Amino acid sequence: MRRSMSLAAALATAAGALALFSPSAQAADAAAPSVPPTSAAGTAATGPTCWFGACFDYVYGRQHTDTAGASIRMEVADPQVNPAQTGEHSLQELSLQDTAQQSTVEVGWTVDPELNGDRQPHLFVYHWVDGQTSCYNGCGFVPVSKTITAGMPLQAGRKADFAIRNIDGDWWILYNHTKVGYFPGSLWNGTYQRAQVVTAFGEVAENETDSPSCTDMGNGRPGSDQHASSIGDFRLYAAADKPQLTVTASSPQYYGYGKVKRNSFRLGGPGTGAC
Repeated sequence: MRRSMSLAAALATAAGALALFSPSAQAADAAAPSVPPTSAAGTAATGPTCWFGACFDYVYGRQHTDTAGASIRMEVADPQVNPAQTGEHSLQELSLQDTAQQSTVEVGWTVDPELNGDRQPHLFVYHWVDGQTSCYNGCGFVPVSKTITAGMPLQAGRKADFAIRNIDGDWWILYNHTKVGYFPGSLWNGTYQRAQVVTAFGEVAENETDSPSCTDMGNGRPGSDQHASSIGDFRLYAAADKPQLTVTASSPQYYGYGKVKRNSFRLGGPGTGAC
């Protein structure tokens, strides 16, 4: 997210999130990704989360547990991102965090013209250490595949498997069951080896002056549409619990969900309509 954040170590309240993402942390990488703030199951939608000139809308499935990894299967889409605005993007991802939501590993696809230089979906990875930003597709990430690389363009309209697993203390990223690379456990001084908050979600980053936005989430179809984007086959590895997602939408009038099951849901929407 341009002058925004996309998978951030969000706190339980918006105030907590603002405290965590200080201006100095923002300056470290204005393109950082963000996780939707925590909300209790069944609470009313609260609208987009806004700070430092950017707003974020989410549709997310979340589980609090204790696990060594997770995976999902989701559609890769090519949502329209408002061409009249800078700093907007649309993505879907899987994130794993510690209890305090300050240590994070994430993988997904993003349509982000400023980050990638085009309007195609691209594979991305990201991480946070003690609530501090890093950078997309680098900053300690160790690539191991010559054919599947962080940042590469993906073909829209196909489903793909995304996974994050802790193997021997390192956080490995897998795409379609192939190891892409890993974030060494040493980045966290060996203190982050299991995750307690697992989130699979769609996100739209909007300029604060363009919120709500016409940027699509997913393939642009509402989550209630049978042809909407989907996140499914949610799995946990060496976990304390069975998969059980709780799904929430921050602004359901613009981006919603449908067909919710314990390990899958549909999501998306056109925002305010065609740009």
